[in-house]
Amino acid sequence: MKQKILQNRYVFLAAAIVMQLCLGNLYSWSIFRTPLMEQHGWTIAETMVPFSLSIVFFAVGMIVAGRWQDRAGPRIVGMSGGVLLGLGFLLAAWIGTSLPGLYFSYGILGGLGVGFAYVTPIATIVKWFPDMRGAMTGIAVLGFGAGSLVGAPIGTTLIQTVGVHGTFLIFGITFGFLVILSASILRNPPEGWLPSGWNPNQDEDLTVGVMDYKPTEMVRTVEFYLLWCINLLGSGVGLMVISQAVPMGQELAGVSATAAAGALGTMAIFNALGRPSFGWVSDRIGRTLSLMIAFGLYLLALLLILRTASSFSAYTIGISVVGFAYGGYLTLLPACTADYFGTRNMGINYGLIFTAYGVAGVVGPLIGAWVRAVTGGWENAFWILAVLSVFGLFLSLMIHRLRSGP
Repeated sequence: MKQKILQNRYVFLAAAIVMQLCLGNLYSWSIFRTPLMEQHGWTIAETMVPFSLSIVFFAVGMIVAGRWQDRAGPRIVGMSGGVLLGLGFLLAAWIGTSLPGLYFSYGILGGLGVGFAYVTPIATIVKWFPDMRGAMTGIAVLGFGAGSLVGAPIGTTLIQTVGVHGTFLIFGITFGFLVILSASILRNPPEGWLPSGWNPNQDEDLTVGVMDYKPTEMVRTVEFYLLWCINLLGSGVGLMVISQAVPMGQELAGVSATAAAGALGTMAIFNALGRPSFGWVSDRIGRTLSLMIAFGLYLLALLLILRTASSFSAYTIGISVVGFAYGGYLTLLPACTADYFGTRNMGINYGLIFTAYGVAGVVGPLIGAWVRAVTGGWENAFWILAVLSVFGLFLSLMIHRLRSGP
């Protein structure tokens, strides 16, 4: 009976969603920042460091865990991620009264925990769902995007009841337990397993059954560098807009900070919806065409909506389009990695491509603020972001030509 349950691949999808819902709460940092500033007298710059560190170590953890899970399987690696994540939150409750303690606990340990646990369900799902790789990867990473939508309001209520550090404690116990439990379910399919009645379609995007690239082989391909740059540009442009969304709304649409934050919440919903949507579309028209659509949506939002947005509704629509496209990259890039380089070394291979997201997570928001300051307004900054989007569109076209031939 146990074996029959474990052979039901949708069990692994459910475990992946639960894991990602928990991991996505790393992005709930904004609910802690203001209370910590008020309680300890810290500055905005000081309280931004834990989140920046968590993004960096998220990417670092992906590489380490990717290599490990390719050798040991997803279960032990995912459970280790749950331990690190839970420990990060727990230590934040105890030593997070000092900045170094918070940097270490939330930033380093929490980021590593997410990196370890994030890669394992994705690598597992692409192996169990080769026939619906894009759609199922999208559903799995939807959980990551939706995590903060669930955790943020709960965390805000808890902070008002038990305080910031009490909330860290509750989050650590809850998320650590759920990630460990869900990861214990994960298994890789048997060698050579394919869904019943399904035969791989050898189109320009799929390499099912053709070759599994080792990392050293992957980094010698043109596709690797194109995907890395596409990830950098797609994530970077999205993060530039998202990280500055509240002051942008205040300046462009003349709305209050509260209203701008509400629009940001709407954007988060579209960010989550973009993940399964792009996955489903990419299964039908191909990954590279879907990447081009995502960059096209960036251009639509930047040049035709946000640049002239003078009302709350226009601003909300503009950043929601950006969020929708941005969510697509987090689905398309792991699916592309599996399609182009196989699934045997999916963990480390995607970890290497994901380093572009780590760079974008740190550099992107800083560049966004710098561009706005230098150009004197968001309207001018959008032109810079549009140029980057055009470059990403061109790179997507290049990889499409490589995969489809002349």
